[in-house]
Amino acid sequence: MAPNDPKQSGGFFASIASSISNFGSAMTKSVNGLMGYEGLEVVNPEGGTEDAEEEARRGRWKQEDRDSYWKMMQKYIGSDVTSMVTLPVLIFEPMSMLQKMAELMEYSYLLDLADECEDPYMRLVYTTSWAISVYYAYQRTWKPFNPILGETYEMVNHGGITFIAEQVSHHPPMSAGHAENEHFIYDISSKVKTKFLGNSIDIYPLGRTRVTLKRDGTVFDLVPPPTKVNNLIFGRTWVDSPGEMIMTNLTTGDKA
Repeated sequence: MAPNDPKQSGGFFASIASSISNFGSAMTKSVNGLMGYEGLEVVNPEGGTEDAEEEARRGRWKQEDRDSYWKMMQKYIGSDVTSMVTLPVLIFEPMSMLQKMAELMEYSYLLDLADECEDPYMRLVYTTSWAISVYYAYQRTWKPFNPILGETYEMVNHGGITFIAEQVSHHPPMSAGHAENEHFIYDISSKVKTKFLGNSIDIYPLGRTRVTLKRDGTVFDLVPPPTKVNNLIFGRTWVDSPGEMIMTNLTTGDKA
Protein backbone atom coordinates (compact mmCIF):
# COMPACT_ATOMS: atom_id res chain seq x y z
CA MET A 1 0.00 0.00 0.00
CA ALA A 2 1.51 3.34 -1.06
CA PRO A 3 2.04 5.95 1.63
CA ASN A 4 -0.34 8.91 1.63
CA ASP A 5 2.34 11.55 1.93
CA PRO A 6 4.58 11.56 -1.18
CA LYS A 7 7.04 13.89 0.54
CA GLN A 8 7.40 11.39 3.37
CA SER A 9 7.90 8.60 0.83
CA GLY A 10 10.47 10.64 -1.06
CA GLY A 11 12.19 11.58 2.17
CA PHE A 12 12.43 7.99 3.33
CA PHE A 13 13.85 6.58 0.11
CA ALA A 14 15.96 9.67 -0.46
CA SER A 15 17.54 9.20 2.96
CA ILE A 16 18.39 5.58 2.09
CA ALA A 17 19.80 6.62 -1.25
CA SER A 18 21.74 9.42 0.40
CA SER A 19 23.15 7.05 3.02
CA ILE A 20 24.22 4.56 0.37
CA SER A 21 25.71 7.34 -1.71
CA ASN A 22 27.61 8.77 1.27
CA PHE A 23 28.87 5.31 2.21
CA GLY A 24 29.97 4.66 -1.36
CA SER A 25 31.70 8.04 -1.53
CA ALA A 26 33.49 7.37 1.74
CA MET A 27 34.61 3.94 0.55
CA THR A 28 35.73 5.35 -2.78
CA LYS A 29 37.62 8.15 -1.07
CA SER A 30 39.27 5.74 1.35
CA VAL A 31 40.21 3.19 -1.30
CA ASN A 32 41.14 5.64 -4.05
CA GLY A 33 43.20 7.63 -1.58
CA LEU A 34 45.38 4.58 -1.20
CA MET A 35 45.06 3.19 -4.73
CA GLY A 36 45.86 6.32 -6.65
CA TYR A 37 49.43 5.21 -7.27
CA GLU A 38 50.99 2.22 -8.95
CA GLY A 39 51.19 -0.80 -6.69
CA LEU A 40 48.41 0.19 -4.29
CA GLU A 41 45.86 -2.45 -5.26
CA VAL A 42 44.58 -4.97 -2.74
CA VAL A 43 45.75 -8.40 -3.88
CA ASN A 44 44.40 -11.78 -2.88
CA PRO A 45 47.41 -14.15 -2.51
CA GLU A 46 45.22 -17.06 -3.67
CA GLY A 47 44.54 -15.29 -6.96
CA GLY A 48 40.84 -14.45 -6.58
CA THR A 49 39.29 -11.00 -6.83
CA GLU A 50 35.83 -11.63 -5.40
CA ASP A 51 36.96 -11.23 -1.79
CA ALA A 52 39.16 -8.15 -2.21
CA GLU A 53 36.98 -6.20 0.22
CA GLU A 54 37.38 -8.93 2.83
CA GLU A 55 41.13 -8.96 2.19
CA ALA A 56 41.19 -5.21 2.79
CA ARG A 57 39.69 -5.67 6.24
CA ARG A 58 42.27 -8.28 7.21
CA GLY A 59 45.22 -5.91 7.16
CA ARG A 60 47.42 -5.36 10.18
CA TRP A 61 46.49 -1.66 10.31
CA LYS A 62 43.55 0.03 11.99
CA GLN A 63 41.86 2.61 9.80
CA GLU A 64 43.20 5.60 11.74
CA ASP A 65 46.71 4.11 11.80
CA ARG A 66 46.55 3.39 8.09
CA ASP A 67 45.49 6.93 7.23
CA SER A 68 48.19 8.42 9.45
CA TYR A 69 50.86 6.12 8.07
CA TRP A 70 49.82 6.84 4.49
CA LYS A 71 50.07 10.60 5.00
CA MET A 72 53.59 10.12 6.32
CA MET A 73 54.73 7.62 3.68
CA GLN A 74 53.18 8.85 0.44
CA LYS A 75 56.06 11.28 -0.16
CA TYR A 76 58.40 8.28 -0.34
CA ILE A 77 56.64 6.69 -3.34
CA GLY A 78 59.29 5.40 -5.75
CA SER A 79 62.17 5.91 -3.34
CA ASP A 80 64.58 3.53 -1.62
CA VAL A 81 63.23 2.97 1.90
CA THR A 82 66.71 2.30 3.23
CA SER A 83 67.08 6.10 3.09
CA MET A 84 64.15 6.63 5.46
CA VAL A 85 64.89 7.73 9.00
CA THR A 86 62.15 5.84 10.84
CA LEU A 87 59.55 3.19 10.18
CA PRO A 88 56.61 2.32 12.48
CA VAL A 89 57.44 -0.49 14.90
CA LEU A 90 54.14 -2.14 13.96
CA ILE A 91 55.68 -3.69 10.84
CA PHE A 92 58.65 -5.29 12.67
CA GLU A 93 59.18 -8.74 14.15
CA PRO A 94 61.28 -9.12 17.34
CA MET A 95 64.52 -10.16 15.70
CA SER A 96 67.35 -8.49 13.79
CA MET A 97 68.41 -8.90 10.18
CA LEU A 98 71.52 -10.71 11.42
CA GLN A 99 69.34 -13.39 12.98
CA LYS A 100 67.28 -13.54 9.79
CA MET A 101 70.46 -14.24 7.81
CA ALA A 102 71.17 -17.26 10.02
CA GLU A 103 67.89 -18.90 9.00
CA LEU A 104 69.54 -20.05 5.78
CA MET A 105 71.42 -22.58 7.92
CA GLU A 106 68.22 -24.39 8.89
CA TYR A 107 68.64 -27.02 6.16
CA SER A 108 72.42 -26.88 5.86
CA TYR A 109 72.60 -30.68 5.89
CA LEU A 110 71.89 -30.37 2.14
CA LEU A 111 75.32 -28.78 1.76
CA ASP A 112 76.82 -31.69 3.68
CA LEU A 113 75.21 -34.03 1.15
CA ALA A 114 76.56 -31.92 -1.70
CA ASP A 115 80.08 -32.19 -0.31
CA GLU A 116 79.79 -35.97 0.02
CA CYS A 117 78.29 -36.40 -3.45
CA GLU A 118 80.42 -37.45 -6.44
CA ASP A 119 77.95 -36.45 -9.18
CA PRO A 120 78.48 -32.74 -10.06
CA TYR A 121 74.86 -32.36 -11.16
CA MET A 122 73.50 -33.80 -7.93
CA ARG A 123 75.81 -31.40 -6.11
CA LEU A 124 74.05 -28.59 -7.96
CA VAL A 125 70.68 -30.07 -7.01
CA TYR A 126 71.59 -30.20 -3.32
CA THR A 127 73.04 -26.67 -3.19
CA THR A 128 70.10 -25.21 -5.09
CA SER A 129 67.62 -26.98 -2.81
CA TRP A 130 69.48 -25.53 0.16
CA ALA A 131 69.20 -22.01 -1.29
CA ILE A 132 65.47 -22.38 -1.94
CA SER A 133 64.83 -23.69 1.58
CA VAL A 134 65.05 -20.22 3.17
CA TYR A 135 61.77 -19.22 1.56
CA TYR A 136 59.85 -21.21 4.14
CA ALA A 137 60.46 -18.20 6.40
CA TYR A 138 58.50 -15.94 4.04
CA GLN A 139 55.28 -17.00 5.72
CA ARG A 140 56.36 -14.42 8.29
CA THR A 141 55.68 -11.10 6.62
CA TRP A 142 57.16 -8.83 9.29
CA LYS A 143 60.35 -6.83 8.82
CA PRO A 144 63.41 -7.62 10.97
CA PHE A 145 65.02 -4.72 12.84
CA ASN A 146 68.09 -3.09 11.34
CA PRO A 147 71.16 -3.95 13.46
CA ILE A 148 73.30 -1.13 14.80
CA LEU A 149 76.74 -0.64 13.30
CA GLY A 150 79.14 -3.23 14.68
CA GLU A 151 76.39 -5.43 16.10
CA THR A 152 77.10 -9.16 15.83
CA TYR A 153 75.10 -12.36 16.04
CA GLU A 154 76.63 -15.76 16.65
CA MET A 155 75.06 -19.20 16.39
CA VAL A 156 77.20 -22.05 17.72
CA ASN A 157 76.95 -25.80 17.16
CA HIS A 158 73.83 -25.89 15.02
CA GLY A 159 74.38 -29.28 13.41
CA GLY A 160 78.10 -28.79 13.83
CA ILE A 161 77.98 -25.31 12.27
CA THR A 162 79.39 -22.09 13.65
CA PHE A 163 77.70 -19.02 12.18
CA ILE A 164 78.62 -15.39 12.81
CA ALA A 165 77.29 -12.20 11.24
CA GLU A 166 78.12 -8.51 11.70
CA GLN A 167 76.56 -5.23 10.61
CA VAL A 168 79.41 -3.62 8.68
CA SER A 169 77.65 -0.51 7.35
CA HIS A 170 74.87 1.60 8.80
CA HIS A 171 73.94 3.66 5.75
CA PRO A 172 73.38 1.95 3.43
CA PRO A 173 72.63 -1.07 5.65
CA MET A 174 75.09 -3.90 4.93
CA SER A 175 75.73 -7.16 6.77
CA ALA A 176 78.42 -9.80 6.41
CA GLY A 177 78.10 -13.42 7.48
CA HIS A 178 80.27 -16.53 7.66
CA ALA A 179 79.40 -20.13 8.48
CA GLU A 180 81.54 -23.23 8.51
CA ASN A 181 81.57 -26.90 9.41
CA GLU A 182 83.60 -29.91 8.30
CA HIS A 183 81.90 -29.98 4.88
CA PHE A 184 81.50 -26.42 3.66
CA ILE A 185 82.35 -22.73 4.04
CA TYR A 186 79.57 -20.16 3.56
CA ASP A 187 80.17 -16.43 3.05
CA ILE A 188 77.65 -13.69 2.41
CA SER A 189 77.64 -9.92 2.05
CA SER A 190 74.04 -8.78 2.37
CA LYS A 191 72.98 -5.51 0.78
CA VAL A 192 69.65 -4.62 -0.80
CA LYS A 193 68.10 -1.84 -2.82
CA THR A 194 64.41 -1.16 -2.32
CA LYS A 195 61.65 0.66 -4.15
CA PHE A 196 58.62 1.77 -2.15
CA LEU A 197 55.39 1.70 -4.20
CA GLY A 198 52.89 2.71 -1.53
CA ASN A 199 51.10 -0.53 -0.71
CA SER A 200 54.02 -2.70 -1.75
CA ILE A 201 57.78 -2.67 -1.74
CA ASP A 202 60.25 -4.20 -4.19
CA ILE A 203 63.53 -5.53 -2.76
CA TYR A 204 66.52 -6.11 -5.03
CA PRO A 205 69.48 -8.10 -3.60
CA LEU A 206 72.90 -6.62 -4.38
CA GLY A 207 75.14 -8.68 -2.11
CA ARG A 208 77.14 -11.83 -2.85
CA THR A 209 76.70 -15.37 -1.57
CA ARG A 210 79.39 -18.03 -1.98
CA VAL A 211 79.56 -21.65 -0.82
CA THR A 212 82.81 -23.65 -0.95
CA LEU A 213 82.72 -27.42 -0.55
CA LYS A 214 85.75 -28.53 1.41
CA ARG A 215 86.35 -31.97 -0.09
CA ASP A 216 87.64 -30.63 -3.43
CA GLY A 217 87.24 -26.84 -3.20
CA THR A 218 84.21 -26.56 -5.53
CA VAL A 219 82.73 -23.05 -5.31
CA PHE A 220 79.07 -22.14 -5.83
CA ASP A 221 77.72 -18.62 -6.37
CA LEU A 222 74.12 -17.69 -5.57
CA VAL A 223 72.15 -14.84 -7.17
CA PRO A 224 68.76 -14.62 -5.42
CA PRO A 225 65.66 -13.23 -7.13
CA PRO A 226 64.03 -9.90 -6.26
CA THR A 227 61.32 -9.97 -3.60
CA LYS A 228 58.02 -8.12 -3.48
CA VAL A 229 56.08 -7.46 -0.27
CA ASN A 230 52.42 -6.97 -1.19
CA ASN A 231 49.64 -5.20 0.76
CA LEU A 232 52.08 -3.49 3.08
CA ILE A 233 49.45 -1.04 4.37
CA PHE A 234 46.11 -2.01 2.87
CA GLY A 235 45.06 -5.68 2.96
CA ARG A 236 46.61 -8.94 4.12
CA THR A 237 50.39 -8.77 3.70
CA TRP A 238 52.10 -11.50 1.69
CA VAL A 239 55.51 -11.98 0.09
CA ASP A 240 56.48 -13.22 -3.36
CA SER A 241 59.77 -13.60 -5.24
CA PRO A 242 59.18 -13.13 -8.96
CA GLY A 243 62.10 -13.81 -11.26
CA GLU A 244 64.97 -16.27 -11.33
CA MET A 245 67.27 -17.58 -8.63
CA ILE A 246 70.56 -18.65 -10.22
CA MET A 247 73.00 -21.06 -8.61
CA THR A 248 76.30 -21.34 -10.51
CA ASN A 249 79.06 -23.88 -10.02
CA LEU A 250 82.02 -21.58 -10.60
CA THR A 251 84.36 -24.57 -10.88
CA THR A 252 82.50 -26.31 -13.74
CA GLY A 253 80.33 -23.49 -15.11
CA ASP A 254 77.08 -25.44 -14.57
CA LYS A 255 74.01 -23.43 -13.61
CA ALA A 256 70.57 -24.10 -12.13
